This record gives sequence, structure tokens and C-alpha cells, in this order.
Amino acid sequence: MDEEIQLISENTKKEKLKNFFLNNKKKIASAIVGLLITVFAIFLYTDFDKRKSLERAYNFNQIIGKFINKEITPKETEQSLIKIIEQNDRTYSPLALNFIIDNEIILDRNRINKLYDIVLNNSKIEKEIKNLILYKKALFNSDYIDENNLINILNPIINSESIWSSHALYLLGEYFYSKNERQKSKEFFNKILNLESSNPSIKTKAQNKLNRYLSD
Repeated sequence: MDEEIQLISENTKKEKLKNFFLNNKKKIASAIVGLLITVFAIFLYTDFDKRKSLERAYNFNQIIGKFINKEITPKETEQSLIKIIEQNDRTYSPLALNFIIDNEIILDRNRINKLYDIVLNNSKIEKEIKNLILYKKALFNSDYIDENNLINILNPIINSESIWSSHALYLLGEYFYSKNERQKSKEFFNKILNLESSNPSIKTKAQNKLNRYLSD
């Protein structure tokens, strides 16, 4: 008797499942087609993005090679690298900006800061890479801006658990030390010592600075 009841129950479930598919076959078919289209679109986008990234890598290396071999002028190099920056590539946009700065292709500080902003607004760049770029922007401007502007640039790093937090604090400690503001300098160096995630090398440098020059 129990076996008959179980068999009837199973048959009922199968019938309900069959009726569900029959009654909703158009919706199910549409969902399957939609899923296939989505998967195909993701595949195409990924493939396209990969090809574009390879193309930018080739272009970047070509530009650098031609610049080093003096096959193109600094102005031509500048224009080509700015194009790469504006393409918002997660790898080659920051590299292009670094090359411009390191080789002094653009000397105008305002223009460099605008290029920094373009790179920092690139949503494709990973958070910690963006924090590094933000730190470099602060370092680039540290000799020319006041303390409020410098702190504003570095605050997103300092107020996070970034691996660059101790670097940002050390930059501020050095900044205030250069201004002969010893108490402020000590505060930032001490923050490095109290920060659990401090870079060991930066922590040692901060301790040495406190011991040698700010021990009074």
C-alpha cells in the first residue's frame, strides 16, 4: 500500500513538472536564449578587451622604443602617450603617465595633475594600484602645495587599510619636518609606529627619524 502511494506521488510530481514546462515553454525558451546571448556577449567583450589591451601594449612599447632611439620627437611622444592615458587602460594608462613624468616629456605641473585625475578616475584600475597613483600624485606635488591640499590628496589612503598608508604618513612626516614643524612631524611618524599594517622598512625609517632628529 505504501509503495502504491509513493508511486502515485512520484507520478503526480512528474505530471506537475511536465505541465509546468508545457505551460511555460515560451518563457523557459526565452530565458535560455537570453542566457546564451549574455554568455556570448561576455565572451565577445572579454575577447575584444583582451585584443585592445594587446594592441595598447604593442603601441606603448613602440612609442617607448622610438622615443629612446630618437625616432620620434618628445612632442610626438607626448601626443601618443596622452592618447593611451585617455583610453583608460588599467595597465598602460598609468605606465604612460609614469613615462611622461620620469622623462620630463611634460613639465607643466597643471597638465600633469590633469593627467593624474584622468588616470585616477579610471574605474578599471584596482584599488591598491589607484592608492599608489594617489600617493605618487601627492609626492609629485609635495614641494609646491600647502599642507591642507597635501593632506586632502593623501586622506583617502590614510583613512583606509591600504598597504600604502604608512608611505602616506611618512610623506607627511617628512613634509612637516622640512617645514620645521617638529610636533606635527612627530605625530605622523608616531602614527606609523602605531599602525599594525605599516611597511617594515617605512616603520624602521620613522623610528630612526624620531630617535635621531625628533627625540627631544
